[in-house]
Amino acid sequence: MTAGGAAPTTAERIRSTCARAGGALLAIEGAEPISTPLHHLFDDGSIAVAVPAAAPARDGTQAVVELADYAPLPLREPVRALVWMRGRLQPVPLAEIPPLLDRIAAEHPHPALLQIQTPASQPPRIDDTRYALLRLQIESVVVTDASGAESVEVAALLAARPDPFCAMESCWLRHLDSVHRDVVARLASKLPAPLRRGEVRPLGLDRYGVRLRVEAADGDHDVRLPFREPVDDVTGLSQAIRLLMGCPFANGLRARRY
Repeated sequence: MTAGGAAPTTAERIRSTCARAGGALLAIEGAEPISTPLHHLFDDGSIAVAVPAAAPARDGTQAVVELADYAPLPLREPVRALVWMRGRLQPVPLAEIPPLLDRIAAEHPHPALLQIQTPASQPPRIDDTRYALLRLQIESVVVTDASGAESVEVAALLAARPDPFCAMESCWLRHLDSVHRDVVARLASKLPAPLRRGEVRPLGLDRYGVRLRVEAADGDHDVRLPFREPVDDVTGLSQAIRLLMGCPFANGLRARRY
């Protein structure tokens, strides 16, 4: 539910999920799903994933990468959205892995990168966990959330960018929920009267507004409170939230009289 105003496009939401999700599942045709600690979307329409070295990965096999967008707070229904990227799987040749790891590390430095097998890898110890690097050439993308399911063209996904606040969103929402319940109450006062009967928790934050989750006796309800206009930096975000709360001064200070 959105009380008017702009909202992220579906492609933008998926890009934010790609940037924010900690892990993923790789479902390979004819095999059990595999948990992967690392995924990275490239501008050519492929996504790289790290899987245990012994995992099955025949060249050209149909597979699906599943990304889950989890709420940073303990909610009854913690998954905000699921993203499925379907395509054909390709093992990355060993000679191509080092430069590919450098590209990934430049944008997404992750400890699992150090455990991926390369031509220079030392023989594994008994307690080592080694990963193989695979690449899925994306053919279709679908996202599902509380509002339903929607497909997104691969070109639209590649043209979109993550939300500028997606990296800080989790910390900000936890801080808001634990320290600034007064702010949550002010935001909740903007909801339609029937939705104020449940417990209101902060659910999401992006450049277009704030999302709230209402956990009520009749179920969960997600509501977006949009900003007057999109914001791109922390200063603009702070001002937009104050205006959304109903503060008459965007910077939170009382007007001075001289």
